[in-house]
Amino acid sequence: MGVTTATESAEPHPLVLASASPQRRAILERLGARFTVRPTDVEEIEQGDPAEVASENALLKARAARVRAEETVLGVDTLVALGGRIYGKPADRDAARETLRALGGATHTVFSGLALLRDGHEQVAVARTEVSFRELPDQTIEWYLEKEEWRGRAGAYAIQGAGAALVREIRGDYENVVGLPLGALLDLFPELL
Repeated sequence: MGVTTATESAEPHPLVLASASPQRRAILERLGARFTVRPTDVEEIEQGDPAEVASENALLKARAARVRAEETVLGVDTLVALGGRIYGKPADRDAARETLRALGGATHTVFSGLALLRDGHEQVAVARTEVSFRELPDQTIEWYLEKEEWRGRAGAYAIQGAGAALVREIRGDYENVVGLPLGALLDLFPELL
């Protein structure tokens, strides 16, 4: 059962978002896009080339959310990679701590796979953003863990929240780090605006 945004009208929605992410919803709402939210529960791929993993997971989500052939469905998967290793959503506080220790003082890549299903076609794109973290002493890591933002976040941080304090520099699409790369999305679906 999907949740429909407040922008619902009697007309069919041009887009189904296959995600429960409040950040992705907020980005689409800021654009004034009309969409329906239909989260999926798929078993995500966790190992492999980060760009391929992100795009394949996005495709799995979009396919699982499609109910009718005429729907336009967007699946998105965002992950963090450093040195070829994928840092997904940490299972617990200890895993979040280890992720933040690994990312501290280093530059990692945030990959978002986008899969758009429409008109009988599947389009896939991958966005990449480089994020450099400050050195993270244990005191800073513990401060951040107390914020609880690491829960459900790839790479154990939320750049749009207190996680911004961990970041020294970002190169690329900021919204990609939040969870929905606008440039890549609008390249796939310019009619969204």
